[in-house]
Amino acid sequence: MKKIISVVGARPNFMKMAPIHKQLLKHKSKVLHKIVHTGQHYDSKMSGVFIKELELPKPDIYLAVGSKSHAEQKAHIMIEFEKIVLKEKPDLVLVYGDINSTAAASIVSSKMLNSNGRPVPVAHIESGLRSFDRTMPEEINRMVTDVLADFLFVTEPAGIRNLKSEGISDRKIFFTGNTMIDSLKFYLKNISKSVILKELCISKNNFALVTLHRPSNVDSKENMKKILSIFKSINKINPELDIVFPVHPRTIKMIEKFKLKNSFDEIENLIITEPMGYLDFLNLTFNSKFVLTDSGGIQEETTYLQIPCLTLRENTERPVTAEIGTNVICGLDEKFIIKKIREIETGKFKKGKIPKLWDGNAAERIVKILLEKIKL
Repeated sequence: MKKIISVVGARPNFMKMAPIHKQLLKHKSKVLHKIVHTGQHYDSKMSGVFIKELELPKPDIYLAVGSKSHAEQKAHIMIEFEKIVLKEKPDLVLVYGDINSTAAASIVSSKMLNSNGRPVPVAHIESGLRSFDRTMPEEINRMVTDVLADFLFVTEPAGIRNLKSEGISDRKIFFTGNTMIDSLKFYLKNISKSVILKELCISKNNFALVTLHRPSNVDSKENMKKILSIFKSINKINPELDIVFPVHPRTIKMIEKFKLKNSFDEIENLIITEPMGYLDFLNLTFNSKFVLTDSGGIQEETTYLQIPCLTLRENTERPVTAEIGTNVICGLDEKFIIKKIREIETGKFKKGKIPKLWDGNAAERIVKILLEKIKL
């Protein structure tokens, strides 16, 4: 029997892993799949509820890394994951996305020799994405992981181009689609179970949804003030439109540090909530008029759902969402953002298309390739 270990640490990882786990269960007579949760997102609202709602088993191993600097977090994960690899002797390590856990597990695996005297193979789910902005910690994690990975599973054509330009061998690259979309498509039918609209006293297509957590936005008092101004402008454009803002722990910490909480509280129609579970948030996304975000995954989800998305960043590692999807890269240019919101309000905003292979079957393609490669 072959042993595969998945390393996850933040809620987007669980969304990417869930379809893979379900596919591997179909081969449980031949494959043992173990889940290592590093605890990079340690709050129950940030990961625990996702495990439950995505119908995942309790992780086999929990490292409880918690909140630390990037270096400390990676070091802790590497020390503990090395012990796991020595004990478990996996035939393959699966890593997801671009968080510190992803890069740390890849580094450890590539330095550990298996029974054949070769490094433990690494498969990277969501490979090849590049923002070309090395001030983003995630960009460094992506690059490190892709250099070390043996199997690179790509979600969009730009990923293939990026990997080839970096000298990655064609034989390692597989265009398989997007497991985030697998989860979204599978669980979309369950959003009727969520009563979040009723709880927040909001109505379909009459609210904007906001998510912010990038350091470039939330670690800058000047940029947080710009975001406040954008919220006020939304009120002026459509006084009846609610603004729903589930606040990331990092974001609320910075709002309080900058003494801006009262300024946010004074904005009319702004509804601030705690982080939400997967089904509640998916319900909000599906029923929103538009989304303001700096999240990569939400750019993908809105493109699939064909919901207008205004990305409050200067770049994106997911260009297909802007090239053919419903995403527009806005930075914090308030005039441009207001122009796009007026287009949304008047029905003149662009119509998006769903990218190739975002069909809900990415995990099936990935697992088929992996099982062939590890010679089951």
